[in-house]
Amino acid sequence: MGRMRRDRAFREDLPKNPAGGLLARRGLLRRFLHYAGLIAILLCAVILAGFLWFADSVTTLVPPADARADAIVVLTGGYQRIDQAVELLRRGSGRRLLISGAHPTTSPAQIRKMTQSSPDLFECCVDVGYEALDTIGNANETSRWIHDHGYASVLVVTNNYHMPRSLMELRRIDRATNFIPYPVVNADLKHTAWYADPNVVRTLLSEYGKTLIAYARGVIGWGAGDGLRSTAKFAKTSG
Repeated sequence: MGRMRRDRAFREDLPKNPAGGLLARRGLLRRFLHYAGLIAILLCAVILAGFLWFADSVTTLVPPADARADAIVVLTGGYQRIDQAVELLRRGSGRRLLISGAHPTTSPAQIRKMTQSSPDLFECCVDVGYEALDTIGNANETSRWIHDHGYASVLVVTNNYHMPRSLMELRRIDRATNFIPYPVVNADLKHTAWYADPNVVRTLLSEYGKTLIAYARGVIGWGAGDGLRSTAKFAKTSG
């Protein structure tokens, strides 16, 4: 009995967490972790839902049946895009074509041979832009070209997954021009299980992340340069 009393007295003498302590059931730290966890779960759910919406919207994009505009612009990144843009020019869907963001080592003659186009078509109606380094640069290069020629409507040719971000950047820089999307579809993702292909999922996730960043940049007004090669060279030389 004496030993039991001593043990009980020892336990009673141990320091106790105050009712309002950080680690108490209703303490500040526990409440913070609880609400932070809920916010993190909600944020993950929103991002996942946004990705599913993005993937569904780009995989169901189809080119318009009878696309027509004052001019055509293709954002480089694949030969299929350029082939499709040149074919639109041949069909008379636009009066002139800009190939934006070509590599400096690629000549118009090489592009003409690749697309099996006539020299007359390239001579009269095709411009090759070498200044754009990225999608922002494509938008700036395209905007300059549009205003130099006085066009009011332009067909935008790029891959379906790249279309939302391309239109976002173009419309952010040039609100006066009517940009008409003409998505290039490399594979039928609408009727296939795209989520079972790791390469497709990786591409969609990467583009979704870039699109979110582009959207956030517009909301907070964060600048990311003009994406033009001439400006980048000047900045490097100046530095």
